Amino acid sequence: MAEFTPINTQEELDRVIASRLQRERETISKQFQAQLTERDQKITGYESQVKELNTKLDGFAGQTQKITEMEAKIKGYETSSVKMRIAREVGLPYELAERLSGEDEKAIKADAEMLKRLVGTKTAPLKSTEPGGANVTAAAWSQMLQQMKGE
Repeated sequence: MAEFTPINTQEELDRVIASRLQRERETISKQFQAQLTERDQKITGYESQVKELNTKLDGFAGQTQKITEMEAKIKGYETSSVKMRIAREVGLPYELAERLSGEDEKAIKADAEMLKRLVGTKTAPLKSTEPGGANVTAAAWSQMLQQMKGE
């Protein structure tokens, strides 16, 4: 063991305490430096995770837009199907089914019935293809003449 020497002056005390404080500061500095290094590594890891998740989120944003477009298409198909069904129920030609309007089935049905009243159920009379009358030869000549004219 070292021999004890008493401290007699303030300068000697300051020197002894200063060396001990310096050793303690170095020890604490090393501990905090290790903790700071560890924390910096965690922050770097978190930042990389945030970047990765933001990239995935951007990908989902594109998917959200596609989903919205597909939902709009599906709604269009459903509306078209309802219009066709109602046109068939009411007795409208399928060509007029897409002209029906309305937000829901009840409104579309009301529009179809109104259109049915406007269009009506009258059909054009068909032209007779049978030769009429006693003179069959004259009817054949008449028919041939009409075909030549394009009627």
